[in-house]
Amino acid sequence: MTPPARTGPRTLAQPPAPGVPARGASAAAWRTRSVARVAELARFGSVGAVAYVVDVGLFNLLRFGPGDLLEAKPLTAKALSVAVATVVAWLGNRYWTFAHRRTGARGRELLGFALVNLGGLAVGLACLGFSHYVLGLRSPLADNISANVVGLVLGTAFRYVCYQRLVFTGADDRSAAGR
Repeated sequence: MTPPARTGPRTLAQPPAPGVPARGASAAAWRTRSVARVAELARFGSVGAVAYVVDVGLFNLLRFGPGDLLEAKPLTAKALSVAVATVVAWLGNRYWTFAHRRTGARGRELLGFALVNLGGLAVGLACLGFSHYVLGLRSPLADNISANVVGLVLGTAFRYVCYQRLVFTGADDRSAAGR
């Protein structure tokens, strides 16, 4: 005897064929992963915003603040401001953004974080150096746009991917905890 012919599309009440995931299950898993990624990006952006304020504020204080400490040394001012902002970002990313992916090797993570930030610093310094020394754009606005806008945009994507793939490589403990 042959099974009855189906006349319409399969409904959710009908089980899928063996070995095929249920349609709702894969969509739910995708939504869960998407929500987790958006939340992680929001935390990353928040930490980055705080570090950015520290970086820009300190850079401008060193270049144009009282005593003109590093008025004639924009690259040194930028290197120092990035170093301080890196410590802020390290703490925020380790203990908040990627807390679920930390490893027990804190020293390895810190070294990787520092190396990734050196790459990001190189991007920012290249933008500032090109603008300041090659193009001759030396105003406070030009220095801020080249170092704190262009360099930031180019370096942020680089940092996020590197943090995720090279620095915070521990097992995602959210899946074990059912989060």
